[in-house]
Amino acid sequence: MKAHEHIIKSVEEGSIADEMGLEVGDALLCIDDNEIEDVFDYRFFIQSEELTVTIRKSDGEVWELEIEKDEDEDLGIEFGEGIMDEYRSCRNKCIFCFIDQMPEGMRPTLYFKDDDSRLSFLQGNYVTLTNMDDHDIDRIIRYRLSPINISVQTTNPELRCMMLNNRFAGKALEKMRTLYDAGIVMNAQIVLCKGVNDREELRRTLNDLLTYAPVLQSVSVVPVGLTRYREGLYPLSRIEKEDAIITLDIIEEVADKAMRLHNIHFAHASDEIYILAGRSIPPAEEYDDYPQLENGVGMLRLMNDEYNDVYEKTKEEIDRGEISPDEYKCRFSVVTGLLAKDYVKECTAKICSLFDNVCFDVYAIKNDFFGEYITVAGLLTGQDIITQLKGKDLGGHLLIPDCMMKADEEIFLDNVTVSELEGALQVRCHIVKSNGSDLVDFILKEKTYE
Repeated sequence: MKAHEHIIKSVEEGSIADEMGLEVGDALLCIDDNEIEDVFDYRFFIQSEELTVTIRKSDGEVWELEIEKDEDEDLGIEFGEGIMDEYRSCRNKCIFCFIDQMPEGMRPTLYFKDDDSRLSFLQGNYVTLTNMDDHDIDRIIRYRLSPINISVQTTNPELRCMMLNNRFAGKALEKMRTLYDAGIVMNAQIVLCKGVNDREELRRTLNDLLTYAPVLQSVSVVPVGLTRYREGLYPLSRIEKEDAIITLDIIEEVADKAMRLHNIHFAHASDEIYILAGRSIPPAEEYDDYPQLENGVGMLRLMNDEYNDVYEKTKEEIDRGEISPDEYKCRFSVVTGLLAKDYVKECTAKICSLFDNVCFDVYAIKNDFFGEYITVAGLLTGQDIITQLKGKDLGGHLLIPDCMMKADEEIFLDNVTVSELEGALQVRCHIVKSNGSDLVDFILKEKTYE
């Protein structure tokens, strides 16, 4: 395939492309004589109400199609790659990289290190800026793409070069100034490594980044994840309670300053840091509409509040006589990670208290696969769940958070499938969201679960 020729993977029936006679296997060459580098070029140029699309048919014939359409109307075609280009791999060798800490034998896609700014906009991935040139920055500004999520770690140039093992890593941060001047909304992440970028280095970094607020709308601080597969890697230690307390004090100091200057909290700690410090998770208003939820910032607060909302809604339905709580009878189990166990128990108990004959057990699974320091539910494996729940009376059903599953597939990180889990534990499994609604729907689905 020639450079920047994009093979059509599918054509939506009844779409503009279908009416124009485009077919699977045809190639998009350009739009209005503009070469299409990737999905962002494509989305930008198809916004026009009048455009000329150049297509090479599968037999080699070239078509120029003049199209008139509504501004927001799509052509109805999809391409082989979601970004219409090859994914860019990471050039760094970060001292905290989780992929370097994984065992052999897992599915190949888990070992790919991406550092692709396009995935930041499409999937929320964090990028280091070391893999971007002036052309990439210019396109972001031209197309007004935002927010971009940036993996900063430190604003100390020499320290950043060391942490990323890239001699250009310090200078790469200068791109943040260009994005700031252009008004491109940003989020930043700091992976906290004990004795490296914590304490005074953290204070320096947060205060440096505060100069970019409010265009830089948030900075998250997350503790480094350490697996048991670190032989030959940079020696890192776990974040302990004292470290977490000091970290929270620094974050709150900067957040207070940000509130005075910009009326945003700006600096946020992940849920894990609060738990390590033995402090309560903050109220929802301190999370500024959760800009870094997928980074583990405010997830437990949001879960708790969503469960409370579902509780109140269900209670009102019971009070109005729309639900008869004594008619529902079931016993089930919920699986989660060690980090969230107390919150899951509390939330689940509150929902189940509305029903007369609903019983449950919450099982917090220790992560033997990656090691005891990995406590989030999303990194649990099927084999650990099987080993630790084998022989236990799980009731009629086992509820599994959807964060444990591969996207759009019922499969765990270690390739154990949900059906294999059901066979090993002899229990029916249900994948549920962590918002409370799925739990109520499960209880109400049938009046009795045998």
